[in-house]
Amino acid sequence: MPKPLWAPWRLEYVEGADEADRCVFCEPGEGLVVHRGETAFVLLNRFPYTSGHLMVAPVRHEGDLVGLTEQEALEIHRLTTRAVTALRAEYSPDGHNLGWNLGRAAGAGIIDHVHLHVVPRWSGDTNFMPVLADVRVVPEALAATAERLRRRFVEPGDPAGS
Repeated sequence: MPKPLWAPWRLEYVEGADEADRCVFCEPGEGLVVHRGETAFVLLNRFPYTSGHLMVAPVRHEGDLVGLTEQEALEIHRLTTRAVTALRAEYSPDGHNLGWNLGRAAGAGIIDHVHLHVVPRWSGDTNFMPVLADVRVVPEALAATAERLRRRFVEPGDPAGS
C-alpha cells in the first residue's frame, strides 16, 4: 500500500481550478508579488517547479506577446535579468530555464495574460518523484521564498523595495 504524501497547499489550486473569470496576474495576492515595476511585475509561481520559480508579467491584462507595448516588453526583459541576478545571489542555481508558453497547445496554463517563467535549476534537481508519483518536491514555503527574493530586488532608490 502506498504511503500518502500530504500536500495541503494544493487544495486551493484544486478548488479554484474552474475559476476561469479570475486572472491570477491581475489579482496575484500580495504575498506572491516579489517586485512591482511601472508596467510589469515579478511574482512567485503559486505551484512552482522548483524553489524560486518566478514569473514576469505585464501589469496590463494582455494575452498576446505581440500585443505588448515596447515599454512593457523592455521592462519584462529588464525584470527577468534582475530575477536571474536575484536567484543567483540567493539560491546559487547551476542554471535557469526561461520560457514563454504562448497558447494552450504550447503548454500555457493561463492563456489570457502573457507571462515569462524564470525557473532556477540545479544539477541533479530532477529526481524520481515527478516520474513515479507525479509530484514535485519543493523544499521551501512560498512566504520564505518571497521574503528572500524581495530583499534581492531592493536597489538604491527603490521605494521600500516593492
